[in-house]
Amino acid sequence: MTAQLGEPDNLVLQARDVRFDWSTVPLHWIPGDPVATHLINVLHMLLPAGEEWFVRVFKEAVPLVRDDRLREDVLGFIGQEAMHAASHEAVLDHFVEQGLDVRPFVRQVDFFFESMLGDRGLTGDRRRAWLNERISLIAAIEHFTGVLGDWILNAEELDRAGADPMMLDLLRWHGAEEVEHRHVAHELFMHLDGRYSVRLRAMAESITMLTSLWQRGHRYLMAADPIVQGRIKGGVRHMRRTGLAGLTPSGRMVGASVGRYLRRGYSPLNEGSTEQAIAYLASSPAAQAALR
Repeated sequence: MTAQLGEPDNLVLQARDVRFDWSTVPLHWIPGDPVATHLINVLHMLLPAGEEWFVRVFKEAVPLVRDDRLREDVLGFIGQEAMHAASHEAVLDHFVEQGLDVRPFVRQVDFFFESMLGDRGLTGDRRRAWLNERISLIAAIEHFTGVLGDWILNAEELDRAGADPMMLDLLRWHGAEEVEHRHVAHELFMHLDGRYSVRLRAMAESITMLTSLWQRGHRYLMAADPIVQGRIKGGVRHMRRTGLAGLTPSGRMVGASVGRYLRRGYSPLNEGSTEQAIAYLASSPAAQAALR
């Protein structure tokens, strides 16, 4: 692998221990804006099952990796994603304690990743083809997680809005590691398959899947919120208002990133800054708490 200009070429990916205390984090951690709060909270419902699925697929791929540096990166990716899943699980427990029962929707997400995208008991060439298909999906999804990671690291409007610092630290610690390892899934896909047509199909499927899950997840949260009590309808249409306010990623920003992904010469290393990500990871309050 060759690092882009300004990117470190000796980076070793590793899982970091972190400590979060959710006891004082309010349900609406963006004050006065449950809509924006829950647009981001959908992440907490999707990520544990999604990232555990990433881990299972990548573990299956490890024996097929012929490049030592890429294998090292894949193993580092696996460790980081496992830690992310566990950290977001703790947030879900906090929601339940506050009267927001997310468990029915989370069970649906678990079913989706386990049954629709899980191991199908295939053998031989069919097993390899299904593995490559899932890796192409993960590469497309990881494009979005890298873009969102870069966004949250620079989302100063959330600070100005008084967003809870503990929740911001979770999102920025996670986002920084997504930026740090943003190249791994794409490079694994290119190593094992690399066909441009497959990459295009995976992006189309990922957009459809993520939009549907986000729409349904936001509607669920707004309806289940014990404070809102369904008085406000949920849905990704709210991203226009919250995106313009800088409280959530804007549809225009996400759409532009898709255009970049579709270029034949696309490189994830052109999205975000590893230097900025590492700087945040070195100063993250949750990481410092773990060291203490």
